[in-house]
Amino acid sequence: MSFGQGGPQSQWDPWKPQSQQPWNSGGGQSPDWAALAEASEARNKRRRLLLVGGGALATVAIGTAVAVAVVSAGGDDQANNPASLPSADIPSGSPSAPSFAPTSAPPPLDPKDFISSAKKDKAPLSPDTLFPGTQLTMAGTLYKKGPTADTRNCASATGGTLPKALTGNGCTRLIRATYSKDGIAVTVGVAVFDTEAQAAKARSQTNKRSFVKSLSGGGVKPFCESGFCRTTGNSYGRYAYFTNAGFTNGKDVTPQDTAVFKAGNDLAQFTIDQIHRRGQVQASAAADQ
Repeated sequence: MSFGQGGPQSQWDPWKPQSQQPWNSGGGQSPDWAALAEASEARNKRRRLLLVGGGALATVAIGTAVAVAVVSAGGDDQANNPASLPSADIPSGSPSAPSFAPTSAPPPLDPKDFISSAKKDKAPLSPDTLFPGTQLTMAGTLYKKGPTADTRNCASATGGTLPKALTGNGCTRLIRATYSKDGIAVTVGVAVFDTEAQAAKARSQTNKRSFVKSLSGGGVKPFCESGFCRTTGNSYGRYAYFTNAGFTNGKDVTPQDTAVFKAGNDLAQFTIDQIHRRGQVQASAAADQ
């Protein structure tokens, strides 16, 4: 005779919390431990799979959220446009030279401007300023200074055709000085005018018969009072200057007397240098003001 439980026997399902472990009601048989171990292993494996899958899904979700946040913060156009990124000026490899406002220095003053007219030529003028000291050296030759003279009557200290050229063009003053060496003497005469044009015109009206009178005394014997002497004439600025060179023993000068020619040329060069230096001093003083 068999006995039943009044319905179908319940099946134990390890995945259903309400199911129950079947027990043998008939004879005290022990549980099936192998089956229980397999069920537990299957349950742990499924849990691990769920954890791994859930972690992957969470990572994808976080990445998507960050991307959405970036796009939302910058806007679709800015996120795809590199020009929207902030820019910075990169300094060049070498610093550029400092720049300065353009300036122009005034042109230097021309010394001749100050000796070309009486209006600008205001420096003191005398025999000592034109012919300073007691001697001078030119081209290696030493000349001793003799007597000097200064007159307002230009015609009185000149001869030949020179008086007319000087007075006719407004000569206001004639300064003379004599230098000598080894029996040769030279008198230099500087005629002063108000303008450069007057001096140049007076010089153009001179010739071989125009001369400044020799100036003797103070150890220098009379010379060039008769006979032949060597004369020169020129002008610079408002000044015309002349030389009269010869022998102190009265000998006539000939083309072979090179020492006389050299003495006249040296004193003429010294005179124009002194006139130019006069302009330089005044130009320098005006530039410093």
